Amino acid sequence: MVLRAVTAVALIAATAACSKSSPAAQARSRDDAAKPVKVEPVKQESIRRSVEVVGTLAAVDEVTVSAEAEGRVSRLLADLGDRVTAGQALVELDREKPQYNLDQQKAALGRALAKFGATDTAHLPPLEKTPDVQRAQAELQQAKQGFERAQELRRRELVSKQTIDDAETTLQAKQAGYDLALQNARNLRADIDASEAAMKLADRQLRDTSIRAPFDGYIQKRLVSLGEYVKVQTPAMAVVKIDPLKVTAEIPEKMAPWIKVGQPVELYVDAYRDKLIAGKVSRISPAVNSATRAFPFEALVPNAEGLLKPGTFARVHLETALVDQVLTLNYEALQYRYGVNRVFVVNGDRLSARELKIGERFGERVEIVGGVKAGEQVATTDVDKLTDGARVVGSRN
Repeated sequence: MVLRAVTAVALIAATAACSKSSPAAQARSRDDAAKPVKVEPVKQESIRRSVEVVGTLAAVDEVTVSAEAEGRVSRLLADLGDRVTAGQALVELDREKPQYNLDQQKAALGRALAKFGATDTAHLPPLEKTPDVQRAQAELQQAKQGFERAQELRRRELVSKQTIDDAETTLQAKQAGYDLALQNARNLRADIDASEAAMKLADRQLRDTSIRAPFDGYIQKRLVSLGEYVKVQTPAMAVVKIDPLKVTAEIPEKMAPWIKVGQPVELYVDAYRDKLIAGKVSRISPAVNSATRAFPFEALVPNAEGLLKPGTFARVHLETALVDQVLTLNYEALQYRYGVNRVFVVNGDRLSARELKIGERFGERVEIVGGVKAGEQVATTDVDKLTDGARVVGSRN
């Protein structure tokens, strides 16, 4: 009876022990179960290198226009922020005195033209055709004929020698009169040229009372006030041209040989985050910036709608002509922990964690500089939950 009791107790204890250990055994069984994951191979691809830099938008042309004449500001025709076109008047000075001066010079020119026998400077007659010269020429011709008749009569001894002398003297006087008339005509022609130049100068001084925009753009600053007296070279308005704009940035030294003038660029600004803005490289510095070890460059950016503003920052993307053979992986295959990038390489039915050195990112893929080889199979699903040495069953994406 005692033996049977002991045996029964032992069986009960064994059964209890088995029932307590079963959950742990079941957990171990679950951990050892293979997890399904999707895998893909590390690929070797031809990648065109690109450059991402931060640049600044700037105006292609920016100028402060100044007064070219003295006077009081009589009208302000543009102000801060106004769009202006080339040749548009921005500021007008008092025109009264310059207008009087122009009228005076026009009158002087008209008087000189009248003496010369012309109506305008475009139809000036030859010097020999002016009234005074034609009169002197006629008198000279008459004196020559009189002298010739006197000589003929003297040969016939029909007139005295005094008559010949008088005719010769008259001829000489008329020749001198003709020469003087020609010289006066030349002087009148010079007076006309001088009067015309003075009239043009007076006209320019009158036009200078209007301060005009040198190109299409916007008013950046107004520097004078209504009624203010300005002198020559007094700054009046600051005008900025914003179509096109230029973006200035720097190319890393190692990438400079692979970027050329004329190639396209893409840029984004914070004000229009989703708007792609296209431009073209217009200039590249021939010398490196010794402080940054980079080459300054400029790119022209169309801005017909005026959305972009000078002085704003832009993220600039340039495709280079450099093509490299690199290893790439889907970016989702990376596990980032404590500053380290890892991937899980599938070896048979086990995972092997590898630390990676990564390079540039190309859309959904990333360049692998070191840590894996081409063709190795890497897990791409539930990466954050994977551990080194875990059993898996892989399937290709």
